[in-house]
Amino acid sequence: MQFFELFYTFFYIGIVTFGGGYAMLPLIQSTVLDKGWMPHEQLVDFVAISESTPGPFAINIATYIGAERCGVLGSVCATLGVVMPSFIIILLVARVYEKFNSNRIVKGVMTGLKPAVIGLIASAVLTIGKTVLIPDVTTFMGVFSKDILSLELLCSLIIFALGLFLILKKKAHPILVIALSAILGILAGYFIL
Repeated sequence: MQFFELFYTFFYIGIVTFGGGYAMLPLIQSTVLDKGWMPHEQLVDFVAISESTPGPFAINIATYIGAERCGVLGSVCATLGVVMPSFIIILLVARVYEKFNSNRIVKGVMTGLKPAVIGLIASAVLTIGKTVLIPDVTTFMGVFSKDILSLELLCSLIIFALGLFLILKKKAHPILVIALSAILGILAGYFIL
């Protein structure tokens, strides 16, 4: 029964979201947390791992969540669930692509979906950023405490700023930024934190 639930859940997520894995992230997050499959901190770790490993983000996160829930068979069910909607839709759309490509209504729908996808991605960034940078939200919402302004937060902000600078100003390759961030995180964890 858990295998079917994994398949169905990720099939549903795959069929109702547009824009790829990052657009799926808010729905994955709310579904996984509502079902109590894992705590928020563990989900944030899975997001980081899914982003850092090769392959599409949605497939990676579905595979990790499925494996966490039900082992190897669970990862297969979750992965098939998230892939099947796209596979079916692509097969159907490919047959009639030329007719839909020039249709004004379809162009309008696609134009309207682009900002919505950006909004979903921004929502995921803010939610994950809040968890990573401000781990104790209740303290933050009340009164600032010394826990909020910790050395771990300072190191995280420095690594974030450095990564953003390298990508935006120096046009560094994302793999280089990920590797450098991992090295800096390891060094900070070993020597500072």
